[in-house]
Amino acid sequence: MMINTRKFLGAAILNLLGLAVMAQLSTPPGGGSQRSMVRQHLGGVGTIEINYSSPGARGRTVYGGVVPYGFNNLGFGISSADNPSPWRAGADENTTFTFSHDVLIEGKELSAGTYGFFVAPTADGPWTVIFSKDNSHWGSFFYKEANDALRVMVAAEEEEFHEWLTYEFIDRQANSATVALIWGDKNLPIKIAMADPIGAHMTKITEELNNQAGFTYLNWVTASRYASGVGENEMAIDWAENAISAPFVGQRNWTTLSNKGAVLTAAGKPDEAYSLMDEAIKLPGATAGAIHQYGRQLIGSGDNAKALEIFKYNHKTNKGAWPTNYGLARGYSASGDFKKALKYLKLAKANIPAGDTQNGPLIDQNIEKLERGEDIN
Repeated sequence: MMINTRKFLGAAILNLLGLAVMAQLSTPPGGGSQRSMVRQHLGGVGTIEINYSSPGARGRTVYGGVVPYGFNNLGFGISSADNPSPWRAGADENTTFTFSHDVLIEGKELSAGTYGFFVAPTADGPWTVIFSKDNSHWGSFFYKEANDALRVMVAAEEEEFHEWLTYEFIDRQANSATVALIWGDKNLPIKIAMADPIGAHMTKITEELNNQAGFTYLNWVTASRYASGVGENEMAIDWAENAISAPFVGQRNWTTLSNKGAVLTAAGKPDEAYSLMDEAIKLPGATAGAIHQYGRQLIGSGDNAKALEIFKYNHKTNKGAWPTNYGLARGYSASGDFKKALKYLKLAKANIPAGDTQNGPLIDQNIEKLERGEDIN
């Protein structure tokens, strides 16, 4: 019994020691290089995350001093004269870049993922920037060129002295950003862009439509408009149709039909669009203003005859209400009948809504154009 008790106590002590090894206390960081992180959205759906340790200069010469130029034998790990190492671009563990989507680094392709980041500075000339498949080492003692995922050359710039090594996004565009490694008197700007921002958005939207967002017809309308705007016509048509007829979701109304009409027009299918819009303009929600805008879109696309037909329908159905006279003026003007256009434009001036201070001066200008024999569209 005593032996079993001793064995039990011994096992318990070993287990406690194991837990002591596994459970780390949050003691203050040692040294002068604290862990830092910066994260930037890219292209609306992508992210770049940089994790690094941030050393201070502490009165030392940074480049050519603390950070030697080029590749060097560090005398530890696998670093040697035959396998020299670059700088870890930070301190302590690997600096890492994590890309949620495929990107272009200085115009060169790099797949989504997490990469160890290394740099080989020079006294003059461009620096070697390396994204390595090795991302979990300490420093660059175990750097292998064979594991490089990408190398690019980047010119460093002079910078106002910075005590602490910092990564900062110094330029941010819709689908790209420039991140700078800033330390000492140097700034190393690296250009990063989404490799396929449209594809990334289409994938994200598809995922969302296949989830809760897909249970609202307006989201299908929004998605189809985006797809149409970026030239993904077939997907745009499919999504526009789902807004109309998808089970439990679709609704056949002015918004959904006019949206599909616009999508079909953009896809180069005007006859299908006309057929759909002839139905749409007869539905609730097809206000005089909405039909007027449809007529103007037809003029914009060069279909003046169809536009005049729509303006005539709008004027008759809405009994000359604003802005149907203005629409007829535009329709006749586009067709070259300036006399009739002038007639309806003067009628439009007479029934401008109360409080509208913008259309009066515009109508006066257009009357002068018609009197000179000029199209007002």
